[in-house]
Amino acid sequence: MGTMLRLIRSAVVGIAKIRGRVRGVGSEFALACDMRFASRDNAVLGRPEVGAGVIPGGGGTGRLALLTGRGRALEIILGSDGFDADTAERYGWINRCLPDAELDGCVDTLARSIASFDRRPLESAKTLVNQVWLPPLDSLFNGRNTFAAALAWPETRERIAALFRCGLQQEGDPGARLGGGVSCSW
Repeated sequence: MGTMLRLIRSAVVGIAKIRGRVRGVGSEFALACDMRFASRDNAVLGRPEVGAGVIPGGGGTGRLALLTGRGRALEIILGSDGFDADTAERYGWINRCLPDAELDGCVDTLARSIASFDRRPLESAKTLVNQVWLPPLDSLFNGRNTFAAALAWPETRERIAALFRCGLQQEGDPGARLGGGVSCSW
């Protein structure tokens, strides 16, 4: 979580370009970026932790709720499903989704434009937005501590072991479809 906080508070503007699956820690990193752009053709965003028996622990619950609203954040987190870029954009999870062929050009143009501006107004604007947007530090640390505690829960250990037996992080990864139901017995 320290890396995520440093990224958020950095004077540097972080832009995530999402092409492929972004879930777990990858999702935490993308949420810590200042802006997120995704390929309409290839991006899938998800929060699979609850389906795996734990909770998001890198501050993503607070940042996601601020972006999407409470109900949608709960749908995403508790459902443990993957979301396409169009839905993620509609929910406010990402800034914009674009056809894959346009993603690089759009993000590169924006990044070059921002890079051409003076540093002081960029840093000041980001600091002011952070003052009203960032979740309180204690809620971020509570999430991290609850995640760490969840790793020791017996039911979490059983669920994670079952996921690995069913092929977690292998071809046909069941973690990619936790929200759709995994054909494993718990």
